[in-house]
Amino acid sequence: MSTNRRNFLRNISLGTGAMAIGLPSRVAAKSNEESLSRVYEWAGRPPQFNMCGYAAPKIDKVRIGFIGLGMRGPGAVQRMSHIEGVEIKALCDKDPQRATKAQAILEKQGLPKAKEYSGENGWKTMINTEELDLVYICTPWKLHTPMALYAMQHGKHVACEVPIAVTLDECWQLVETSEKTRRHCMMLENCCYDFFEMLTLNMVRNGLLGELVHAEGAYIHDLRDLNFSKTGYADMWRLKENFRNGNLYPTHGLGPVAQCLNINRGDQMSHLVAMSSGDFMMSAMAKEKAAADPFYNQFTGKPFRGNMNTTLIHTQKGKTIMLQHDVTTPRPYSRIHLISGTKGIASKYPSPERIAFGHGWIKNEELKELYDKYTPPIIRHVGEIAKKIGGHGGMDFIMDWRLIDCLRNGLPLDQDVYDGALWSSIAPLSEQSVANRSRTVDVPDFTRSAWKNNKPVNLTLENGGNTGIRKAATQSEPQ
Repeated sequence: MSTNRRNFLRNISLGTGAMAIGLPSRVAAKSNEESLSRVYEWAGRPPQFNMCGYAAPKIDKVRIGFIGLGMRGPGAVQRMSHIEGVEIKALCDKDPQRATKAQAILEKQGLPKAKEYSGENGWKTMINTEELDLVYICTPWKLHTPMALYAMQHGKHVACEVPIAVTLDECWQLVETSEKTRRHCMMLENCCYDFFEMLTLNMVRNGLLGELVHAEGAYIHDLRDLNFSKTGYADMWRLKENFRNGNLYPTHGLGPVAQCLNINRGDQMSHLVAMSSGDFMMSAMAKEKAAADPFYNQFTGKPFRGNMNTTLIHTQKGKTIMLQHDVTTPRPYSRIHLISGTKGIASKYPSPERIAFGHGWIKNEELKELYDKYTPPIIRHVGEIAKKIGGHGGMDFIMDWRLIDCLRNGLPLDQDVYDGALWSSIAPLSEQSVANRSRTVDVPDFTRSAWKNNKPVNLTLENGGNTGIRKAATQSEPQ
């Protein structure tokens, strides 16, 4: 090993290099040179294949296996059951009763029964056994990457709930594996397909807001009751995630504004800083619960995350992004979704949606005119039926339909593995910054400079749009 390489690795192990290239703190703390060498190679070597814009061979009938049928999985099965060209082959959950219960969705739609899998490793058996084109993952966060990697390694495309990874190691593993196998690995960021978000993206593409300067996104959603509920997330897994201190759930606010800014496709994130408030509510609620029920003693005395995290991101082209995360304080739901440019501004929250091209917000009649003119083709094509089928007002169905239409027509996906990795990486990067008194942390370039030539997301339905919707699609998904 060269002297320069030894010095580089020694600096990482001391912590200075770790902050500079955005290494995960658990890796930076290790003295194990093999582990440090692996991350060094990830950050330094060229991509094996550029998955941005990659069009996999057409799949006439997309055979899907679902993993995780708790909070999000049944809704995904419901939505996919309405899309033509989909064959739901397998249903898997650790709890066999959930897999069996999901069969009723297929029966109601008049579809054949799917094979059921259960147990701790039932998902591996499903992937090994079934002839699948797509594995759809709706499990707890820490299982997302292992399941996605295994599926790609066994020749399946992957669609995975957010976040697709929880560490930087996992982000790089997903990128490497997708490039090596040439299998799509899409993070299911549904907010990219919401109606106002799609409108603003098309407006940006048409230059209505001018050169973008700044964007804001958030996940502000009071989840205290759900997180502390024994009947909510299985094994209380999401409450346990709150022992990490950073922007733990960045992608809902980040995804739509990143697409507006052409991140990974003409611009790239450079560095960030993050700051968390103290915990004024989570520990107190754990103590309050424990006083009435000893079950909650396991959550007392724990270092819960700060109630509000604010993360500031700077891009290579000088744009800025502000992200917030607060799932504790009693306030209205918000993803902010603010896009500010040299000619105007668009903002979704607080409602109603607002757009301005000067010092005053335009009137409702003018907003309607913008919707009429700049609603993109995908919304015009399936937007109304999506509202009937459901899934957060329809955006979930639009996302699923678009995914299947791309796979069936051999089209590039709107969200590739680099997007999933980058948007998810904000959580561990913000944790690093918070843990180091809001020091600046460099954001890894998962495209390895390919962002300079990658093309923006295609908003047309060119060569696609021919995937139908089953006529029985009349009942809304429970919200």
